[in-house]
Amino acid sequence: MRWRAHRGCSASPSSSAWTFSQADPGRRPGSPCLARRGPRRSGADRLRHHDNYRTGIVHTNRRATAIAGTLIIVGMIAGVLSIVPALEEPRHLALISAHESQVIVGAVAQSIMIPAYVGFALYLYPTLRAENEALSLGFLGFRLIAATFHFIGVISLPLFLVLGHGFTQAGASDASHLEVLGELLRTARDLVNHVALIISLSLGDLLLFRILWRSRSVPRWLSGWGFLGIGAAISASFLVLLRLTDVVTPLYLAMNAPLGLQSFVFAVWLMTRGFATNTSTTAHQHG
Repeated sequence: MRWRAHRGCSASPSSSAWTFSQADPGRRPGSPCLARRGPRRSGADRLRHHDNYRTGIVHTNRRATAIAGTLIIVGMIAGVLSIVPALEEPRHLALISAHESQVIVGAVAQSIMIPAYVGFALYLYPTLRAENEALSLGFLGFRLIAATFHFIGVISLPLFLVLGHGFTQAGASDASHLEVLGELLRTARDLVNHVALIISLSLGDLLLFRILWRSRSVPRWLSGWGFLGIGAAISASFLVLLRLTDVVTPLYLAMNAPLGLQSFVFAVWLMTRGFATNTSTTAHQHG
């Protein structure tokens, strides 16, 4: 029979024998401070317990990655709906009043992108943190910065409605001033949405795919595709910043197409396959 010291025991300074402390009144004072050890688990029981624990971890990780992949798709759909065609026309202020619904839909869609983009990072963060805490914090931080730029883009859209209504009611001289303001506002929105926002997202995604590349949580061809797509997207943003191209041009769209397609494939992979099992287990053991 195996014995162990009971939790409520204390050692007497004058004796090497263990006795029960006064905090345990249910025991007879002076009796040996020993308790029977519980039955040992067999090797098969320990293995079964480990397998159940591992299965639970994988299930939790699969749910998180599936939600993250779904949020990518939601963000992509909202991104398409956030486009306001009237704002891309040369005399956009004259068209705003007749296309208010486009502006409203665009503002709502871009608002949806904020929780979609941030939620994607939050659902992946526990797993990424187990692989590299510093890079995962950087990834989450860049997503929060991008959400701020999204918010700026959202609140800029109602300003177009104000200028559009003023333009339709203004005289010739006032209308020219409003056109200048409208062009400045459109340029500022393009710089926020297609330069600041894209670069902040891309820098965060560089950290994300760096983690995934090293951990092999997804195939390396998918991470490598992400690196190439990010490089093209950042280059396109700098072309917009330098006024070498506009946002709705074949060149700009072509340079962003590789990352857009990679994002869709990445989303499908997360929803159907998730991360590698060894990564998901490590994440929960460190979390």
